[in-house]
Amino acid sequence: MQEPAHRLIIVSNRLPVSVERGPDGSTLFSPSVGGLATGLDSVHDAYDSHWVGWADVDIGDMTLAEVADLTRTISTEYRCTPVFLSTEDVEGYYRGFSNRTIWPLFHYFTRYAEFDSGMWEAYERVNRTFAEAVCEVARPGDVIWVQDYQLMLLPSMLRERIPDATIGWFLHIPFPSYEIFRILPWRREVLRGLLGADLVGFHTYDYARHFITSCTRLLGLEEQTGRLIVDERLVVVDAFPMGIDYERYRDAARTPEAISEAEQIGLRTEDCEVVLSVDRLDYTKGIPERLRAFGAFLDRYPEWRGKVTLVCVAVPSREGVETYRQLKMEIDELVGSINGRYGTLEWTPIRYLNRSLPLETLAAMYGAAKVALVTPLRDGMNLIAKEYLAAHDGQGGVLVLSEMAGAANELGEALLVNPFDRDQIVEALREALLMDEPEARTRNALMQRRLRRYTVAKWAAEFLGALESAKTEQAGLDARRLDPEQQEALISAYRKARRRLLLFDYDGTLVTFSSRPEEASPGPDLRELLRRLAEDPANDLVIVSGRDRDTLEAWFGGLDVGLVAEHGVWLRTADGDWVTVEPMSDQWKPRVAGLLEMFVDRTPGSFVEEKDYSLVWHYRQVNDELARARVVELKGSLASVMSDWNLAIMEGDKVLEVKVADVNKGRAAHLWMCREDLDFILVAGDDRTDEDMFDVAPEGAWTIKVGRGPTQAGHSVRNVSQFRALLTDLADVSRKGGTRV
Repeated sequence: MQEPAHRLIIVSNRLPVSVERGPDGSTLFSPSVGGLATGLDSVHDAYDSHWVGWADVDIGDMTLAEVADLTRTISTEYRCTPVFLSTEDVEGYYRGFSNRTIWPLFHYFTRYAEFDSGMWEAYERVNRTFAEAVCEVARPGDVIWVQDYQLMLLPSMLRERIPDATIGWFLHIPFPSYEIFRILPWRREVLRGLLGADLVGFHTYDYARHFITSCTRLLGLEEQTGRLIVDERLVVVDAFPMGIDYERYRDAARTPEAISEAEQIGLRTEDCEVVLSVDRLDYTKGIPERLRAFGAFLDRYPEWRGKVTLVCVAVPSREGVETYRQLKMEIDELVGSINGRYGTLEWTPIRYLNRSLPLETLAAMYGAAKVALVTPLRDGMNLIAKEYLAAHDGQGGVLVLSEMAGAANELGEALLVNPFDRDQIVEALREALLMDEPEARTRNALMQRRLRRYTVAKWAAEFLGALESAKTEQAGLDARRLDPEQQEALISAYRKARRRLLLFDYDGTLVTFSSRPEEASPGPDLRELLRRLAEDPANDLVIVSGRDRDTLEAWFGGLDVGLVAEHGVWLRTADGDWVTVEPMSDQWKPRVAGLLEMFVDRTPGSFVEEKDYSLVWHYRQVNDELARARVVELKGSLASVMSDWNLAIMEGDKVLEVKVADVNKGRAAHLWMCREDLDFILVAGDDRTDEDMFDVAPEGAWTIKVGRGPTQAGHSVRNVSQFRALLTDLADVSRKGGTRV
């Protein structure tokens, strides 16, 4: 496992070590139990890391000296910093907002979600407490990796305190669809909290897409290839499916102790197959539905009675919460009912264990079970499925897996089922029990190969590598930013030049965007600025726009400027005439116009703009999610027309333009750039259509992107205002006459 260049600080709700106070006041330490603690423990061991988390111990009856001694022991022996919480904060933050609001909501159990302002205030307060604890141990250059839904406000709180910090955040449960997430009263606060991170990670691309959709629809952010610009800072969103310590579970299932354990608890028998169900006792896991499906299986296929046993392990969880107490009662009653109905003196259909099990016993169960029945109603990943496959390395055994688990995206060779479809589970269970060893081995081999390759170590390494890449990408964007020193160099080059070419896009470069194109006409200040630049005899000023020629003529006809309309279709010559770059036909327009109008009818807020040799579909006022879907659909519908007429689709900022292929801003700009007497060229634009100008700009030209995002431009400025301020400085140089050599 490759270590990051700097120390890693892991921050999670709980520490990897549990602390208990003995009756005599002594302090007892033991490893924490749970998927996150177990999974990250190996990462903690492998890296130069420090862990910050809640100690989950009542220090109310401890002296200050005892607390200091406890803190020192945890720090030196376990490389951890404990966070101590009051009983009130634990109730509001952990048992309250985390587990009675976020947990049910993110798992789509909206009926269980509680929305209480007091719990939210406790959640905020505890996240601030964690922020203070992290800041106390963080050193310059440390990588901070925040874990899970209990700490969703922490990234932005850390960003406020340590602006240059490297911060990642990973969610170990599902992130819900926008329609579910929007129910949360504090939805915007949660999103802003998470966007303090440099990298936001999820188990699956579905969860990442849900998060991005919520950001675009609730915060109005724009996304491009999994990247968001937040307060002029890049935030990357991506998926990293968590793996397991594959060798650990493979080897544990093969030890003599595990084999002996399986025999002692009666799991290895020749006349009775074992179906294994292992879960934390939680309503998201679908345990009652699973038990009912098993009962239905015995009812539908009576020949399996006495020949199969379901071993159901339900690890106690949140026993103080009424919902969980009711769930346990329901499970107890179902087990009793099915055993009472189908059981005999020699055979018990369901063996039910309501307790946590050590790794050795769990591995023994994995290895002995013919079938693993893993059917959560909703699960972020589910490592049980992966652990079962590791225990069967190179062997048979059949995994029946819920398609609602994140792991289903990686384990497609399993028998995938809808956990709400009882009949489908029944039939999958029968298929699993009847599956022969060669087929089971073949299916498993493909999944096991993946799991051996993508372990928890690789998961951590990939996340941390992506976090480093995100910071590098941020630095690259910042490095291109036109800082004061570079701006002075540009102005100096402008001052010394004998012949200059200024090529500017219009919308998004010289003016900000408007909801309707006709509302973005140049004001008096902009016209005066352009006039001052154009009147300098050393300057050739050209406005290269996607606008039609009539609009450009009306706006700039009175200025001594060159004009390029419709992204390079039309050019205005020195004598004021408009010419096309090449002969073109518009015979294709009726066919394309009909398609575009059909999409206007289906997409409220969109409209079509007609130009001489192009048609533009505008969707600035369309809901972002709908717009994304419609763009993909429209491009597919236009595909056949493109080849028939040699057309191209050009995507700009909230526009999709259909025009003749091979005609673009770059081709038009080249006609001005090819002059040999130029010793200063400045090209500026803001979107994809302007990249063609940047691409043809000669070496030594100043190229500037207005706004953030991937670009071929050599420099960038934040916004239209900053670019116009630069042009004002250049106009002042022109007014003073400069000091050309």
